[in-house]
Amino acid sequence: MRDQDIAKKLGASLEEDGRVSCATMQKIARELGVDPIEVGDTATALDMQASQCQVGLFGHGPREDGKGRIVESGMEVSDELAAAMRGSLVNGRLPCAAAWEIASEFKRSRLDVGNVAETLDVRISPCQLGFF
Repeated sequence: MRDQDIAKKLGASLEEDGRVSCATMQKIARELGVDPIEVGDTATALDMQASQCQVGLFGHGPREDGKGRIVESGMEVSDELAAAMRGSLVNGRLPCAAAWEIASEFKRSRLDVGNVAETLDVRISPCQLGFF
């Protein structure tokens, strides 16, 4: 039943291009009281793609136009923020959930944290929705 509820909400949330935004998938997870990975798995099973990754890693335009990713390197990064990011690595990568926590802790946008990760050459993975 839960998969059907998720599928119904995903279907109602389709954008014109047939995708559903990361933020919308997270909202569906909160509304239904399920883990975000369940929403991502259901979307994958329904052959739905996510768009507009909140840390800027995918879904922000056509890949062939170089717009899939919007993260950029070259940000100024405080020692404290760099230490927090490096201290949150799991198997050499920063979990997306940890990136969100760091964004909240440092009062930065999630995209800013994605840009900081890019600057520090830190890879964000795994995705809370299971897309990377």
